[in-house]
This record gives sequence, structure tokens and C-alpha cells, in this order.
Amino acid sequence: MEAEIELKLFFNENQKKSLINLLDSLPNCDSKGVEKLTNSYFDTPGLTLRKWDMGLRIRGVNDHLEQTIKTAGQVVGGIHSRPEFNVDIDQDFPKLNLFPNEIWPAESNIDQVQSELYCLFNTDFERQSWHIFVDDSLVEVALDVGEIRVDDSFDPICELEFELLAGDTGALLTLASLVSREIPVRLGKASKAQRGYQLAGQSSLETIEALRFIEIDPQQSLKQVAVNLLAVGLDRWQTIEALILAPNQSVMALPMLSYRLRACIRLLKSTLKQFGLLEDSFQSDFDCIEQRLNFIEEGLSLNSIIENNAALVAKLPMHQALVDVAMAKIEQLNIIGQVEQLISDICYGRLQVHLVSLLMQLNDGEVLIDKGLDLRSFADKMQENSWQKILDVMPLDNQLSSADYLSVAKALDDSIFVGVAYGGLYSEKSRDQFRAPWQDLALGIRTLAAYRQLKLISEAAYLDISDWLENKEQSLVQAMEFSRLSAMRSEPYWR
Repeated sequence: MEAEIELKLFFNENQKKSLINLLDSLPNCDSKGVEKLTNSYFDTPGLTLRKWDMGLRIRGVNDHLEQTIKTAGQVVGGIHSRPEFNVDIDQDFPKLNLFPNEIWPAESNIDQVQSELYCLFNTDFERQSWHIFVDDSLVEVALDVGEIRVDDSFDPICELEFELLAGDTGALLTLASLVSREIPVRLGKASKAQRGYQLAGQSSLETIEALRFIEIDPQQSLKQVAVNLLAVGLDRWQTIEALILAPNQSVMALPMLSYRLRACIRLLKSTLKQFGLLEDSFQSDFDCIEQRLNFIEEGLSLNSIIENNAALVAKLPMHQALVDVAMAKIEQLNIIGQVEQLISDICYGRLQVHLVSLLMQLNDGEVLIDKGLDLRSFADKMQENSWQKILDVMPLDNQLSSADYLSVAKALDDSIFVGVAYGGLYSEKSRDQFRAPWQDLALGIRTLAAYRQLKLISEAAYLDISDWLENKEQSLVQAMEFSRLSAMRSEPYWR
């Protein structure tokens, strides 16, 4: 058995030449040439192996055939660690009895599984590889370009894999960081096998729900909490990215997915700031990404007009015309194109790799967190700081207007993120009672932004709904003011 430890980056094929030139130029680098690899992946019609969290393939390199089974592993940040078993064979169909008996689940019928095996999909690609020494560690770097095929359907492969052959896992991050500073890349979460199952219609993309609270063990150290928060944020980032870029993704789903993408990136930034880890290099990349995502407010506003059978405007006699214009504007916004432009900016993958590197350094004790506080005291302090900022931007004695609310949207979001990070440590009843009106205010701010968007849309469509809009906006602001003032007089749950 071998324990495969690797880091994977995705890239655009037009960067292939630049990547090769960069890797060829590295010191202590030994080019291993180019190979053409054919891979056939097998399972039963009932996906028995997948249910066991196993992946079975036969790989052909020149005249050599090898069957491999990968068993359950883990992904932390972007580092993949998965046990695998390799056996040389002389045929293009796997023999399960060549693998050790102890890898199979108890009471499994391997003969039955063998009889039901068939080829689900193929991944064929050209691999150019290098062996690179990083201090006393040896890393194999493989650049794969090809495609995943299921009958007439295909999905392109453009991946750069860093596999640890000997030494310290940090060597993977050293090389990945070097690449990400020079070439636009992004973390690769899905394996070729996962993508193949999806292309074969045998696996759906992960789903993502709104993140209410991050699970934290009250006995954890601050270091463990920081690692946990960063790992959750990175994992969600990659999952949401995959959902946005998925083929045939609904246009209507894109505004909220983009919002959640930005939310988890902001959560990561908030985490770094809380633990004193927000270096200038991090800040500049966060700013770059934030700027690239400045279409989100418009997308959410347009979505609010259309969603729930256009409930926001359903009582207006001309509501269908407003909905039609809103739909056209969402399509013109070209969210997929904007996200693809973001991914092609070097700040995107550079930040991802930088965060994974920091996560590994924290985990290994190379970066220390010493706040002189236990977890509960630290959480109390973070939430109190966040609360004081809300009091600063929403003074209790001031009456806020619609414009005021729109201007404090980010500050309110940031405060809610702090609660997401640490709220799980507190009494559910008092916590939820305190947070509910603030979440309602966040929704109210989004509705106010939708009213502003409706004003623009109605003017473009030569429809006069100004009186209706003014009444709706005033009524909403009055309700939000009542809710805010009541909420600000409530006793915070962490005190």
C-alpha cells in the first residue's frame, strides 16, 4: 500500500506553455519527459465501489498495464491524502482478487462485485512530468492535458499535480506557491474519477446550503479553531466555485451562488484578521477578488425581483414587463463570464494556495497563535468587538434612511460572519433570538437594493411606479428601524 499525498491545481490550457517553461526553469529539477496515459474506470451498475468510497482503474502507459484501487482518504484545504494499492496486470479488465483481502468492507461479496464490473468512463491524457527537490523533499510534478470521455460526451483535463515522493508535505506548498505567483491557477478539489462519475450521470455535484454556524468543540485550542475555520472556508469556496462553473447551471441560481462564494471568502478574511494573520499580501489579494465580485449586489437585486414567482412586484399590473427586463439584465450581467475572468486573475489562485499553505503551517505548529485567552473568552471578545462596530455604524440615537442602510450592508455582513464562526458555542435559544432581527435587517437591505434596481428597470421600460416604490421603501425602512432599535436594546448572548 502507498499513501498518496498530493496537491492539485486546475489551469486554462492556454497557460500550458508558460507552465512548462516555468517548471523547466526551476533549480534541482529533472524532467521525466512526456507519456500518453489511458485510464479506464470500473464499477458495478449499483456503484458498489463508490459507495465504499473506493475508485478502481486500469492505467495503460506504453505496453504496461496497472490496476489501482484508491480507498477512503481525506482532503484538508487542498491537500489530498488517500491510500492506494497498485498491481501490474496483463489484461485490460481488473481482477479484484489481486488486491489484499483486508481492504474490503466486512462481509462484502467480492466475487459478486467482480462479476458485475463494467467500464463507466475513460480519462485519456498526455502527461509531462518532473522530479523536483525542495530542500530534502522530492516532489513529482505532473502536467496533464486531455479529456474525460463517456460515449460522445467529454470534459477537458488541464491539471497540475504535485505528489510527495519523499520528505515533508510543505514541499508541495512551496512549489504550488511558486507556480501560483506566476501563472493563473486554482485549487483542484474534484479528482478525475469524481468528474468522470459526474459526466457518466452516476454522481451529482455537491450541494451547498447557507452556513448557519461552524461546528466548534468547546474544548478546542485557538489553533484548532483557526485551522477548522480556514478548512471549512476553503472547502466551501471550492464547492461553490464548482457549482457556478457546472455545465447548464441555472442563470437564476448564479446570483446567490456568487453571493455565497463571496461570503465564504469574506469569512476567511475575517478569520485571518481575528487571529492576527492578515498580512499585506493577503489583503491585496482579498481586495482584488472583492473588486472582481462587485456585480453581486446587482445580481441579487435582479434575482429578488424575479424569485418566488415575482412576489416582490406581483401586485403591479405591469409586473411581467418588469420581470422580463430583470431577466434580460441578469443574462446581460454574464455572471459565468465574470467568474471566469476572476479565476483568470492571478490573485485568485495565489490567495487559495497562500491560504492552504498557512493552514498547513498552523497545523504543523510553524505558525503560532497565542492570544492568552481560552476559546470562550476569545469568542466573547471577537463578538463584542463586532458588536461595537455595529453600534458605531448604526448609532442607537440616529434615525437611519434607506441610503444609510445600504451603506452599512458590508459591516452587517461582517458582524454576522463572526456569529457564524462562534455562535455554536452559545445557548441556542438566546443566540437565535438575538441574531434573528439582524438577519431580517440583512434581508431588508437586500430588498431595499431591489427597490433601487426596480426604479432603474421601470425607467428603462417607460413605466411609472415611482409612487408605489416610494411607499414600499418608506414602509420597509420604518419596519427595519423598529426592528433595529428593538434589537439594539437586547442583551447580547455572549455577555
